[in-house]
Amino acid sequence: MSNELLTIDPVDLQFPFELKKQISCSLYLGNKTDNYVAFKVKTTNPKKYCVRPNTGVVHPRSSSEVLVTMQAQKEAPADMQCKDKFLLQCVVASPGATPKDVTHEMFSKEAGHRVEETKLKVVYVAPPRPPSPVREGSEEGSSPRASVSDNGNASDFTAAPRFSADRFDAQDNSSEARALVTRLTEEKNSALQLNNRLQQELDQLQRESKRSQSGGIPLMYVLLVGLIGLIMGYIMKST
Repeated sequence: MSNELLTIDPVDLQFPFELKKQISCSLYLGNKTDNYVAFKVKTTNPKKYCVRPNTGVVHPRSSSEVLVTMQAQKEAPADMQCKDKFLLQCVVASPGATPKDVTHEMFSKEAGHRVEETKLKVVYVAPPRPPSPVREGSEEGSSPRASVSDNGNASDFTAAPRFSADRFDAQDNSSEARALVTRLTEEKNSALQLNNRLQQELDQLQRESKRSQSGGIPLMYVLLVGLIGLIMGYIMKST
């Protein structure tokens, strides 16, 4: 809705009515002229509504917002019909005018001022519906709606189990652990076989040494003893 000075949006004040709850509605005023325009808002039920600001100035080629708040109601009206009305008055103000310059006399037709008036009705509408509760089994952080293919319905899709990723990680870790145990076992068995073979060679050297020499420890014997000690140390660390 519009007049020669201001455009008004919306044309009706719509309140999503709820009992015992304060409800607000915004009114937008657009100045389509090159003049400063002063406005004033009146209502047939001033005790029921709070208007901020109820007077003001809209600058040339700009807009302003007026917030209308309905006080909490204890009873719902019959058939959800409201007879309250608002009256928006506007008049050309002096250049550079501010809200403090707006006076009651500016809107007096008897004083010869050209005052434009627009009547606004109050309409009760249904309050917005609360969001639907999330069904059990749906995954956190998932999209509110399932994707629908060209030939399918949303009911055709099932949410993935929420712990599937954790289970895959556990399987990977278990496989790595089994591979490590297998490799260490093979290395241990190889070291034990090598130790047994060296022990057999050491025993043979000892027997030959007793037969060929009467005193002193052969150099080969010393080296084999040291090598066996290193191997046994490695085995103990691996286990």
